[in-house]
Amino acid sequence: MKSFVTFVAGTLLALAFAGIGAAGHASTGLVGEVGPGFSIEVKKNGKDLKTIRHGRYKIKIEDKGSIHNFHLKGPGVNKKTGIAFKGDTTWTITLKKGTYTYQCDPHAARGMKGTFKVT
Repeated sequence: MKSFVTFVAGTLLALAFAGIGAAGHASTGLVGEVGPGFSIEVKKNGKDLKTIRHGRYKIKIEDKGSIHNFHLKGPGVNKKTGIAFKGDTTWTITLKKGTYTYQCDPHAARGMKGTFKVT
């Protein structure tokens, strides 16, 4: 009976911490969104991302326009969706201290870009 209780307790603990990544960051709610109009943004838990701590994160990319792409670049990161791609994808990224830029490559000159800082 004691080993069964230990097993159940261990399983519950494992499930409780399943969202924590290698750097100890829980599910972060990071979302990058581009399109369908001429907008691009990165949000954390529904709010515009301005600053975030360095570490390993998952970011869901929602590419809603077949004339846009989502390009994230900064120290050690250079990832993008294809221009013809339309859909969702999730990236695991390691953010180092510095400034990161996200943009739609074909429309960056039209203002489809933004930045956030990693501390």
